[in-house]
Amino acid sequence: MRVAALWFPDWPVQAARIDDEELPDTLAIAARHRIRVCSQAARRAGVRRDMRVRQAQAVCPGLVVLDEDLDRDGRMFESIAAGLDDVASSVEILRPGLVIVDAGAAGRFHGSEGEAVEMLVDAAARRGVDATVGVADEIATALIAARVGEGRVVPTGGSREFLAAQPVTLLAAETSLHCDAALVVSLRQLGVHTLGDLAVLPATAVSTRFGVAGERCHRIARAAADRRVAPDLPRTDLSVSVTPEDPIDRVDAAAFAARQLAGTLHERLRTAGLSCLRLRVLAELGDGTRLERIWRTREALTEAATADRVRWQLDGWLTSGGAGTIVSLILEPLETAPPDPVASLWHSAGAGDRARARRVVGRVQSTLGTDAVLSPRVVGGRGVAERVDFVPYGEESGVEKRGTWPGRIPGPLPARLGGGPAHPASLVRLVDAAAGDVTVTAEALLSSIPHTLGWGRERYRVAAWAGPWPVDAGWWGSEPQKVARLQVVGQAEDERHPRAWLLLWLGGGVGRWRIEASYF
Repeated sequence: MRVAALWFPDWPVQAARIDDEELPDTLAIAARHRIRVCSQAARRAGVRRDMRVRQAQAVCPGLVVLDEDLDRDGRMFESIAAGLDDVASSVEILRPGLVIVDAGAAGRFHGSEGEAVEMLVDAAARRGVDATVGVADEIATALIAARVGEGRVVPTGGSREFLAAQPVTLLAAETSLHCDAALVVSLRQLGVHTLGDLAVLPATAVSTRFGVAGERCHRIARAAADRRVAPDLPRTDLSVSVTPEDPIDRVDAAAFAARQLAGTLHERLRTAGLSCLRLRVLAELGDGTRLERIWRTREALTEAATADRVRWQLDGWLTSGGAGTIVSLILEPLETAPPDPVASLWHSAGAGDRARARRVVGRVQSTLGTDAVLSPRVVGGRGVAERVDFVPYGEESGVEKRGTWPGRIPGPLPARLGGGPAHPASLVRLVDAAAGDVTVTAEALLSSIPHTLGWGRERYRVAAWAGPWPVDAGWWGSEPQKVARLQVVGQAEDERHPRAWLLLWLGGGVGRWRIEASYF
């Protein structure tokens, strides 16, 4: 597969200028009092994304700031996408300002890939509109190629080499890649500065540390096989349609029809246990003409996102002047997949999904009680378990544990708790080179240098340790307890990598080591 991506930089700014040609060069689009997109002239004056509007206006006094208008962005982009239909049949919109095309099919039709790409750029060209193109074997690679330079064509089989030199920040720069910006920041803090640095990391290590989001970034970095442009149609017909009593000729009527049909579609998808990743919008006009457009997403479309895309599309057709009236509207899912229950319920950024999660939690709590669903909260404390407090979901906890907590364990904290100080599986023995027990003295010092840690039948050679940290716990009550904590790193003879534990020394006549938590 060969994919061509056309990227229109700062599309909201370009859309605003198409809508109003009198706008100046120093232009910015703002949302929630922060700059979302700005023109090149504004950037040269010092304006940056996510800058406060007042700060941007202070940096550039002549800056004109417009409110974000997603409907305008989608409506204006339809006229651009319509021109691409004359060059390629498989034009798919990822978002307003970004489209992908099956470059292989277009190249075979027009004689060569280079000729097809040149025709795509010419079809998108118009006064005041800038676009860059990227061609590669994968969709994600083509998107990155479009952003790094004009007319960047990655040779067949050369995606891995091309991506190796690209900065890892490009993953967060393009929203359609759906890579978490916070994850990218974490990668840079860990010394991963290029996609090549990320690609050489073991896939299991990345997915273990960063979960599904990290796995997605890792697949992009190593140019893993991607979804196809224009894949085979699903066997099950899940399309929905509506034929209004009165033909649609106004934008407000189109918005109402979009919400109604999106709700019907997602109800059918929920019944089938599927989510939509690629959607075709078809409109039948009064004169028998059929208009269609395909929208593609990497994440599953929500009902609200579907309604937005349908509304943008209908708005673009109606305001173009040549669509006439719409007598029938059809939504057809072209690519579906089983939804990820965890990601769709808890990790979605949509307000609708968060509200749905709260409704689900409310039903569980009404059936099983408020204590059936708990949410963790970080609080103060010296140890590990006491720093995490669980409260019923939706409620505030009582008195917070505040204080400096002398003797607290320094970070980073362990990854998981052990069996606890009273659990028999946590019983261990720490010995020195002479096979003598290592204990904690009354002065809160180790009696000798640790050499080996024994846990059941396992033996770990001690490579490093830190501590001990003594704690005189519960001295004000009837059951005071003197304990001490020790961080230990050890490695077994048959293991390639060391392990790390947080040991708990129980004094007061007990004199035994226990595993409180593990760092792996």
